[in-house]
Amino acid sequence: RKLSKSTLFQKKLGEPICEYHEVAVPTSQEGSPRQMISVEDLTPNLYDLLASSRMQQGVINVISRHTTTAVCINERESRLAKDMERYFLDIAPPDERSSSPTAKVGVRYFHNDIDQRPDSAGEAQRCRDNGWDIDNIKELQKWRDQEPINAHSHLLSMLVGSSESIPVVDGKMVIGQWQSVLLVDLDGPRDRTVGIQFLGYL
Repeated sequence: RKLSKSTLFQKKLGEPICEYHEVAVPTSQEGSPRQMISVEDLTPNLYDLLASSRMQQGVINVISRHTTTAVCINERESRLAKDMERYFLDIAPPDERSSSPTAKVGVRYFHNDIDQRPDSAGEAQRCRDNGWDIDNIKELQKWRDQEPINAHSHLLSMLVGSSESIPVVDGKMVIGQWQSVLLVDLDGPRDRTVGIQFLGYL
């Protein structure tokens, strides 16, 4: 019986693989958090993990584990990173109440009205679920005090996106010569983490 091309390809596949890694991404910048935008290259981590996984065919899913970071595929170049920072801050400048050196007078976001949060039963429950006893007035104030003025970082994260999927063919990532997989920190500098999942065949 003559086999279809898809059947022939399936015959070449090895054992299935499904692996997940949580990878720490230390910041390359110095100083305390000040809502700085920086770019970290995840590509070397992906090459190392792919080699150790021995996956030959499949896909690598990369997801940010933070609401003020983003994941994208583009060129890793230092001057382009500066262009990205300038461009993003033109789109969504920091709140005038922010500690950011680029805070813009006249800009305010609802998310940054921290004295009014949490303002719904659902948000209050999320605070409790994350270990904050907000029913205690002192604990509520502690929670508010540690909340950054960073609505613009959240908005930029939504625009750029929080994940990427990279095909793997014959044991190699299918990305272009100048492409890298980047973590964009929109509220840094901070040490961050990403989730990396391998789905495919050995």
